[in-house]
Amino acid sequence: MNHKKLLNFLFELCQLRRIKHEGLRLSGIDTPISVADHSLRAAQIGFFLAKMEECENPYEVVTMIVFHETGECRVGDIHKVANRYVEQNEEQAVKDQFAPLEDGQELFELWNQMEHRTSIPGVIAKDADYLEKGITAKEYVEIGYKAMEDWMNNVEKHLQTKSAKDLFKEMKKMTSTDWWNGLKKITN
Repeated sequence: MNHKKLLNFLFELCQLRRIKHEGLRLSGIDTPISVADHSLRAAQIGFFLAKMEECENPYEVVTMIVFHETGECRVGDIHKVANRYVEQNEEQAVKDQFAPLEDGQELFELWNQMEHRTSIPGVIAKDADYLEKGITAKEYVEIGYKAMEDWMNNVEKHLQTKSAKDLFKEMKKMTSTDWWNGLKKITN
C-alpha cells in the first residue's frame, strides 16, 4: 500500500468535519452539524438497521455509509434547492478520490450500491442515511425549528426497509431527551 496516497486521502477526508450540512442552513439553523457528524451517526444507525433487516454483512453497510459522503470533500454539500440549478459530478469526484487507493475500486462499488440502491445492503445504507436526517430533524423541531418538520415528512416518504419505517414511526412518538429520563441524580 502506498502510504503517501493513503495519507493524502485521509487528510482530504478531514474536510468533512469542516463542511456544514447546507440543508440545515436553508432551514434557518445558524450552526448546523458537519457532514462528518452526520456520517458517524448514519453509520451507527446503519449497523443496527442491517442487524434488524438480517443483512448478511452489517459491516459492509457501515463501510458504505462511512465512505458515502467522500465526494462532498470536493463538491461540497449542496442543499436540495440549489441542486435544481447547480450541475455537479460527485460520482466523478468519488472515482478520482478512490482511484489512487489499492481498495479504490471496491470502495467505489460500495459507494455506488448505496448511491443508487442497487443491492439490499445499499438500500439499508441509504435508509440509515435518511433516518439519521430524520432523527436530526426531530431534534431541531423540538428546539423550535419548525421548518425541519418538512425534512421529517420527506424522510418518511423515502424509507424503504421495514425496520427503518418502524424506527421512524416510534421516533415520532417520543422526544429526543427521553434517553436520560431517570438517569439524573440530585444529591444534597
